[in-house]
Amino acid sequence: MTQAAIEISNLVKTYAPQHNQPEKYALKGVDLTIPRGSIFGLLGPNGAGKSTMINILAGLVNKTSGSIRIWGFDQDQSPRQSRAAIGVMPQELNLDPFFTPRGALEVQAGLYGIPAKDRQSDAILEMVGLTDKAHAYARTLSGGMRRRLLLAKALVHHPQILVLDEPTAGVDIELRQMLWQNVRRLNRERGMTIILTTHYLEEAEEMCDEIAILSQGQIVTQDTTKNLLGKLDAKALIIQPAHPVSQLPQSDHITTTQRDDGSIVFSYRAQDITADDVLQFVKSSGITIADVRTEQADLEDVFLSLTKSA
Repeated sequence: MTQAAIEISNLVKTYAPQHNQPEKYALKGVDLTIPRGSIFGLLGPNGAGKSTMINILAGLVNKTSGSIRIWGFDQDQSPRQSRAAIGVMPQELNLDPFFTPRGALEVQAGLYGIPAKDRQSDAILEMVGLTDKAHAYARTLSGGMRRRLLLAKALVHHPQILVLDEPTAGVDIELRQMLWQNVRRLNRERGMTIILTTHYLEEAEEMCDEIAILSQGQIVTQDTTKNLLGKLDAKALIIQPAHPVSQLPQSDHITTTQRDDGSIVFSYRAQDITADDVLQFVKSSGITIADVRTEQADLEDVFLSLTKSA
């Protein structure tokens, strides 16, 4: 059996033309392989096609063309097996207000054909911190508690793959920390593959082993988080001069700018020169250094660079 959690080949999704407009492409021939056991980030600006792809994986939206294998099962040939291998925590709070959390999990388990003796509703509620709300109506839950219940519903059939669609958008710090603790535990102890979409790039940088960036319906890059950060080798040396500098020094390989606080930014590429070279340049320019620190590219720089070029 394949070692990929998900294999997507030439996935296309179009929407019918409206008002004499051409048909709209939400996904344009996407190829994507997600390794088993990874925490995988799917990033992209609004309208890039992330939610469309997730809804296709979940079986909620029909693709136009292409092939998808989920945990080795072809989505067209084995729809029930492929659907059972994946759990999705959606972005929208789509809960029945008249179900209790425990009742919602029991119904969800029944829909997946899980026998009563094999259900773990109480254990799942405890994991997401909803034990004391197990018998309260969903309509009485706070927004954060409803998100916890969405996570619980996604886990009720013990999927091998968990998809989290913007799980921490608009939630408090406590819920965010609880969510990531559970995600790491599921990944570490059960080997569960986690697929995450998020607008918080520092979150993806901290959590994800591998990242794909989607822009305008196409994958513009896929690589390990470490390699992606390495693709932008832009660095900066921030000098706080001991005395005001009237004229900024210039160099072929160093871009010099001054900030409002009087500090001077010496930007350079690590493949061209070293930090020591920059320091020597600063000293030769007659600048006395009161303080110095470094900056380098983060995932936001990579994201903006790639989506702009796309």
